[in-house]
Amino acid sequence: MKNRHSRRDFIRLTAAGAAGAFLLTQYSCKGTGTKKAAPDPKSFGIGLQLYTIRDEIFKDVPGSLKKVSDMGYKYVELAGYENGKFYGYEPEEFRKLVEDLGMEILSSHTQVEAQGITLENATKMAEDHAKLGVKYCIQPWIVPEARTTIASYQKMAADWNQVGKIMKDHGIMFGYHNHNFEFAEVEGKIPYFDVLMAELDKEYVTLEMDVFWVTKAGQNPVDIINKYPGRFELFHLKDMYTKQEPFFTTEGVDDFAPVGEGLIDFKAILAAKETAGMKYMIVEQDSTKDGDCFGAIQKSITNLTTKILV
Repeated sequence: MKNRHSRRDFIRLTAAGAAGAFLLTQYSCKGTGTKKAAPDPKSFGIGLQLYTIRDEIFKDVPGSLKKVSDMGYKYVELAGYENGKFYGYEPEEFRKLVEDLGMEILSSHTQVEAQGITLENATKMAEDHAKLGVKYCIQPWIVPEARTTIASYQKMAADWNQVGKIMKDHGIMFGYHNHNFEFAEVEGKIPYFDVLMAELDKEYVTLEMDVFWVTKAGQNPVDIINKYPGRFELFHLKDMYTKQEPFFTTEGVDDFAPVGEGLIDFKAILAAKETAGMKYMIVEQDSTKDGDCFGAIQKSITNLTTKILV
């Protein structure tokens, strides 16, 4: 039986923390005649959230990263920061490991817990991530006990604005990654719209839109982009197999699909990328039905580079 690593395993931090690709490039024909050479997948600038391969990467970090690079992913987004290290490596060591494979570390998922932040801990987090060379740190989760009141959401927004200022001083943009629970009504308000989008300072905090969870909440990603232009520098792309009535819990959800294998219209979403202010696109798949995480991310990048982005 494999040891399963939950998202809480990756983001457990005490007191404080801070938190994570799309660059479509043109390619030209090689050789002569009318036949076009297949583009290098890396030329599309696609990122992978390493949470997708969490059970494999902790068995073999270098080998897992090499597989990701060989598939054509250009960027990685991390979910393995703890005690100043990334997947057990010092920041400089992990950065070299990734860059030697022809990839770049784009962002990192870390966590500011509900009890708040301290200047010391947030600064330490920023310093460690600056050594890693990330462009973004992303808050990926809200613990259940912090979702019960509007006041709690407001406190988090205020804390994240402070973290964003600290991160910006270290050359990093802070951000928030949504699920579906932020769209559930709390005390007559919708926290995503009435607190997070209203109170997060766009100078210091961007949004990483997870189109899967937005859709599960009964929302249209394009409508949200049009309502809040320029706020979404990062997209998380994952697909879904089933169309369901809106719901607001992550528990029991198991219909995650490789990008292009399910029901989500990625072409329509990506058509709004300029309005969104999107700079990077990142593949993520929380789980697979057959346990083959590498097979799933291969399908995602193949579909993106041969069907969706062309």
